[in-house]
Amino acid sequence: MATRFTSIIPGAQLSDQVAQALAAEIRAGRLAVGDKLPTEAALVEQFSVSRTVIREAVSRLKSLGLVDSRQGSGVYVKDAGFSPLNFDAKFAVSKQAVIQMVEVRRALEAEVAALAAQRRTGADVQRIRRSISALEQAVLAGGDGVDEDVQFHRAIADAARNPFLISTLEYLGQFLRGATRVTRANEARRADFAAQVQDEHEMIATAIETGDPVAARQAGAQHMNNAIQRIEQADPAFWKQAGVELAQPLVSGLRTRP
Repeated sequence: MATRFTSIIPGAQLSDQVAQALAAEIRAGRLAVGDKLPTEAALVEQFSVSRTVIREAVSRLKSLGLVDSRQGSGVYVKDAGFSPLNFDAKFAVSKQAVIQMVEVRRALEAEVAALAAQRRTGADVQRIRRSISALEQAVLAGGDGVDEDVQFHRAIADAARNPFLISTLEYLGQFLRGATRVTRANEARRADFAAQVQDEHEMIATAIETGDPVAARQAGAQHMNNAIQRIEQADPAFWKQAGVELAQPLVSGLRTRP
């Protein structure tokens, strides 16, 4: 396969990144239904990761219904079926669209956090904690923390142990990442915003770690409510100077969907 995948981000879950890259190729139609995935060895070389990482990534794709294995033949892209979700690109680049995307996240993230509090393992808690540390380190290093923020929420979703929720978040990822870029860019402009986000992440993680689904649901919902407030409080100059440019991937993702 001629496709060159996006680079692996140090510190983020490798199998997640490989699975997301392959899923993006499938959903964009560059890997079509019936196509055979590259061999395990080829994927190891492409991504510069271990065979274990590739196997975990392929397993995730199977759980999402994107691929299946044929004994003695390989792994093939399958028809994932009809998706009822549709977005109109003409509404994407606006402050209101970003708020609406965060509203979508609020509905999902609150329930995901509650389920994670009920089902998390010790390994899940460690992964969530590592993702918080990675996010803090990225910000201290001058990064925007978008990828690390996404990995934090993905670690929580994995702890929820619900493949349908994970599949929905995977599908929405191309749109939610664009909204996350906007919210984080806005939050980085004010120290109080950045501190609020850090505290909110800690509240979610603590509720999950202590196994309190009520507190986790409330913390997850409040995090999204506060994100909306921070967007609404943004300096008008932010949207004129950076907001539209940062939101552009929402439109790009919409236009490239098959």
